Amino acid sequence: MSAFSDRHLRLLLAGAVMIAAIAAALVFSGVVPPYYERQFDDEDFGPAVLHLRLADFDDLSGWLQDDPGPALEAFVRSCERFEAMPPDAPANPLENLGFDDPELTLSGAVADWLRPCAEARALLVSAYSDPGGRRGALRAFFEFHFTPVEIATLREPLPDGPARRADPKIDKMGVFTGYFEPVYDASRAPTEDHTAPVLPRPDDLVEVELGRFRDALKGERIAGRVENGRLVPYAARAEIEAADRAGLAPLAWLDPNDLFFLQIQGSGRLVFEDGSAMRVGYAAQNGHLYTAIGRVMVDRGIMPLEDVTMQSIRGWLASAAPQAAQNLREQNASYVYFRSLDEVDPALGPLGAQGAPLTPGRSLAVDRRYHALGAPVWVDIERVEADGQEQIRRLMIAQDTGGAIKGPVRGDVFWGSGDEAGAIAGAMNAEGRMTVLLPRRLAECLPRKYLRNAS
Repeated sequence: MSAFSDRHLRLLLAGAVMIAAIAAALVFSGVVPPYYERQFDDEDFGPAVLHLRLADFDDLSGWLQDDPGPALEAFVRSCERFEAMPPDAPANPLENLGFDDPELTLSGAVADWLRPCAEARALLVSAYSDPGGRRGALRAFFEFHFTPVEIATLREPLPDGPARRADPKIDKMGVFTGYFEPVYDASRAPTEDHTAPVLPRPDDLVEVELGRFRDALKGERIAGRVENGRLVPYAARAEIEAADRAGLAPLAWLDPNDLFFLQIQGSGRLVFEDGSAMRVGYAAQNGHLYTAIGRVMVDRGIMPLEDVTMQSIRGWLASAAPQAAQNLREQNASYVYFRSLDEVDPALGPLGAQGAPLTPGRSLAVDRRYHALGAPVWVDIERVEADGQEQIRRLMIAQDTGGAIKGPVRGDVFWGSGDEAGAIAGAMNAEGRMTVLLPRRLAECLPRKYLRNAS
């Protein structure tokens, strides 16, 4: 009896070993998937590249509920910039999608945008019997002239890494923040409270679009000054603020913290003691990379990341010793110069990078390497807590850019002027999706090899 049992036990063990070996071979060969999904590290995948997907308007959650009227008005203002350009000029000379392929473009030529622009202007002045009919007509305009293209990033597994048999990582989500046009008390001469000058662009500042020298560098720019026939980096914030500003007549004088946040926002309204006001906007930047001092505060243990907002940063700067506040501001070496914008209609928003007035809640700052200024963009943002909205699903127009706006799925929403807009913008830091609306003619020319879902 024991001999019989031993023989059968050996046979059972041998069979189990053989079955386990076969199963392991099938799993590792990829014929049979493992019973768990293996987790890989980020370094097992290559760099993120642009990922495109042709979509339908039915895919845009909230499309039928949004009123496209404000977006159409903003689009027409951007059209004025297109119509001032030669039709055969690139709509976005800074486009650099990361592929060495002249056939791939999300911006196209100015001519691609002119027909939608002409019909948008005619549509805007048409009469409608009721608001619902107007919304329907404007929605039909976008559906007829444009094709939605979902923007995402894709990372392929490294061919010789542990994730080589894994699927690519596709990320449709990006970060959306907010900005606004602040209103600050100012003086025309330095005072005890107003010690920071609002400086105009200096004559020795040279800005260089690197794409004019190398196609691979489109969308990249530097700034400096010429010294002994060579371009050298321009001074950083700390050096500029400590230097003798002979020859630069300040536009106004502000509280140092107000100037710092004016430079972050890029435009503002300055109110003087006599009640008069001046509107100022971006004129130039010193070429140094933007550093978010909120991140510096987290790294220094001043406050946890979840507590960092524009309001909390301002509060800390206002209560800190002057030297400590100055030291923190100087961690952002970027420095912005301004110009007067008194020619801009005071009823409209400030000028964006495209030169068109911004529309509250409808103008979006984007990375110009990927998106043409003037392009309609559908955003689906998950949450914005400051104004009580859990989601923002609406049509916006790409009309601006910014030093911190980097990446294909990255947006900065303009919320308007004053404290209320500042409260919304300062608290906004959410994730969301981005779908750009391309003129149909342009979308039809997209090479199918870049449309991963194309058959």
